[in-house]
Amino acid sequence: MSAAKKQSSKAGSPRIFAVANQKGGVGKTTTTVNLGAAMADLGLRVLVVDLDPQANASTGLGLNTSQLENSMYDVLLQGMPMEDVIEPVAVKNLFVAPASLDLAGAEIELVPAFSRERKLKEAIATVIDDYDIVLIDCPPSLGLLTINGLTAATEVMVPIQTEYYALEGVGQLMRNVDLVQRNLNPGLVVSTIVLVMFDARTKLSGAVADDVREHFGEKVCRQVIPRSVRLSEAPSFGQPITVFDPVSRGAIAYRELASEIVDRGADHGPS
Repeated sequence: MSAAKKQSSKAGSPRIFAVANQKGGVGKTTTTVNLGAAMADLGLRVLVVDLDPQANASTGLGLNTSQLENSMYDVLLQGMPMEDVIEPVAVKNLFVAPASLDLAGAEIELVPAFSRERKLKEAIATVIDDYDIVLIDCPPSLGLLTINGLTAATEVMVPIQTEYYALEGVGQLMRNVDLVQRNLNPGLVVSTIVLVMFDARTKLSGAVADDVREHFGEKVCRQVIPRSVRLSEAPSFGQPITVFDPVSRGAIAYRELASEIVDRGADHGPS
């Protein structure tokens, strides 16, 4: 189903975030889905692009990926127009370009493709005028799908869990961002670090948060995302936390985070 065309509701250039972390299980998809829903609640038109073959962002927004006619695989490998795969979800102003298991083979199939790193950038360019925010949920690897996400983005958002080895893999991600900056996307910036799975009861969470803030400075959002059972439960119901339990700590935290990131953009622009 094609999303209805509509002009962007806010002034200024759309912001395109690649949500990336080389490690799995760090709350990347949880942040993409719930932040997208919270931004949509602010009146912004938000597109979630699911680049992960596991399709967790798609199912977390209520789509049955086994019944989809088309997915991002068709956009990247078959040249299908982006607008033909975008689906509306139950949250007003929120849309998703879903993934499918077919994407698992895309890393190999893209290798011989012409302009293989820019497939997603070219696709998003055809629909970007309809949205204020695009959130690209990158897979937990640094292959061609993630390179496509970084090449298409204007900003990188890195969720970091406040646990042991929090910064493991982040250094490699930063090196790859630097490679993409130098070779494919000179305007790309790492603008946003989000601390997730924060447990205020433990000294460890506080210590890790302090370390991350010392390392990344003002890139780290003030709002942290708490460790929450309700956040873990919401995807199994195909709902973002703002719908599943709108008064929970997780929902409140993501709404605060959405406001902070939107305000940052208004104050400073994408850089």
